[in-house]
Amino acid sequence: MKLSFLEPLYAEPGPFASVYLDTSRDVEHPERSIALRWRRLRGNLTRQGADRALLDALEEVVGADTEVPGVHGQAVFAAHGALVLDGELPRPPAHDFARYGTLPDAMPLVTQHVPEIPYLAVTVHYGGPPTAEARGWVTLDAETGTWPTSNVTPGERLHHRSAVATWHHTAVRLGHRLDEWARRAGADSVVVGGNEWASNVLIRRLPHALRDKVVRVGGPTPTDTLRALLEPQLNTAFRGRMAAHDRALVDVFIGRRALHLAATEGLSATVAALQRGQVAALLLHHPPAPSLRFWVGPQPTQVALTEAELASFGVRGPREERADEALVRTLVGTGAELVVVPESDLMLHEGVGALLRYTDRGTPS
Repeated sequence: MKLSFLEPLYAEPGPFASVYLDTSRDVEHPERSIALRWRRLRGNLTRQGADRALLDALEEVVGADTEVPGVHGQAVFAAHGALVLDGELPRPPAHDFARYGTLPDAMPLVTQHVPEIPYLAVTVHYGGPPTAEARGWVTLDAETGTWPTSNVTPGERLHHRSAVATWHHTAVRLGHRLDEWARRAGADSVVVGGNEWASNVLIRRLPHALRDKVVRVGGPTPTDTLRALLEPQLNTAFRGRMAAHDRALVDVFIGRRALHLAATEGLSATVAALQRGQVAALLLHHPPAPSLRFWVGPQPTQVALTEAELASFGVRGPREERADEALVRTLVGTGAELVVVPESDLMLHEGVGALLRYTDRGTPS
């Protein structure tokens, strides 16, 4: 998983206000509910030391996601009286919270992006008999996305209506168009729902490479929800899965570890690799616990387990920060990827490991 979407957070130094709140629209008076939630968080930030300019910048965008229906949340970050990043959450946070500190609290936003599975969703609607000799129309809707964030930020949508009499021929042309679209999106899967006969006609005419990625789903297939096309089916199909890209990184890690090549694991060795900018991809079972602390300096690679270690590098005024906040800053600042891998798929010493860009005599083992 690439973290480049977080780069604006680290373009300038802090302190930062990080706000996570439920902005769902499935309640009777959503605006009133959101205003009450924000009022509590604003008071919390005031007690933590945030100034009025910063709070006003946040207030301008909190709850402004009125175009997103249903259940969802919002993550907002601000610094020096200006908005830095505003992100939609496919799930509301377990509880609303706000932090004011030197580093942004970005890990909860990152975890809501996991596993970032790219896909193409397709619905095919037709209400007549299963034959091309009938009269009527076949309607196709298709949409690219990255699950789960696409639940609240749907991708580009294609809509096509075809006479059922020409559906067999039209499906060939649409199949090539969908194939090109899926390739451009890097889709891991093509999720297809809707009328069984019309869907089968389309699937049989897809190029072989795309046909192999098809996942058939049942259930209602509305196209006017203003959320992801086939959202409930996507949630069922992808829950518990890893993106193909991340799975490939895990496989590379397993191979390198077996051959004692460019990979490392364990907290101390991985932090040492982060200090040297060696990490191409960090592998974690879970985000670090809030109680775990790192010592950091002003640069992304200035991160250590102890104050003495950081001071030995010549860093002046090192400070202690939450490990999850420090870790995200280091990954973004060094262009490293993050892979969250279940323990059932790969056991990591102390729950952490890394694929390395290079090794040398100074690389910890």
